[in-house]
Amino acid sequence: MGDQRRPLRQGELAPAFALPAANLEGMVSLDSLRGRPFLIGFYRGLHCPFCRRQVLQLGSVEPPLRAMGVETLAVINTRLDRASLYFRYRPTPVTLLCDPDCLAHQAFGVPHLEFLPEGDNGQPEWPYRASMAQFAAARINPTGELSAPTQPLEANAALNAKDGFEPDEIDSAIFALHGTQLVGHFLVDAAGIVRWVQIEAVDGPNSLSIFPNATQIIAAADGLGR
Repeated sequence: MGDQRRPLRQGELAPAFALPAANLEGMVSLDSLRGRPFLIGFYRGLHCPFCRRQVLQLGSVEPPLRAMGVETLAVINTRLDRASLYFRYRPTPVTLLCDPDCLAHQAFGVPHLEFLPEGDNGQPEWPYRASMAQFAAARINPTGELSAPTQPLEANAALNAKDGFEPDEIDSAIFALHGTQLVGHFLVDAAGIVRWVQIEAVDGPNSLSIFPNATQIIAAADGLGR
């Protein structure tokens, strides 16, 4: 696990954050959300087709969550200018926040995978440390769009090609720095206390890019009132 903090757990206070919004004016912070429950998802950069799909799904979940008094936020690991350009053509009702350095991801304890150096006999500690062989052996098809379960990097490339998405220099730089960042979802109540947590692939690399669906998210939000 190294110096990574563990993910926040149910009952813990959400950490302070302040991030620029791509589809609103100004910054959004924990203080600005105080008194309102919110769902916040932390994603990889736009290079990740599964993250782009999850943000799209959040857009469909946002209206029922809003009706329940819950705000919906997505934190994208990219620069503000890149997110603003991309989502200008793919608008969403979700509040989009930009975190090119993954600082808020880290504050909430969303893991990022580190690979053991070649020849290192250290013990893998998924989802914090893994061997290249362990990752290379993974096979995923979380959305069912591929003809068969596929190695994660190959799956990304296949879906980007299907989408007609060509990563630009910003996307490539973000991938080089944070390509092994995992995804996390947190439901925070009006007092700033975490009430529900979902972390990507905690049980192994074959669960990469499996995210909570609309039913699970709405059920978690419904639990805030109980």
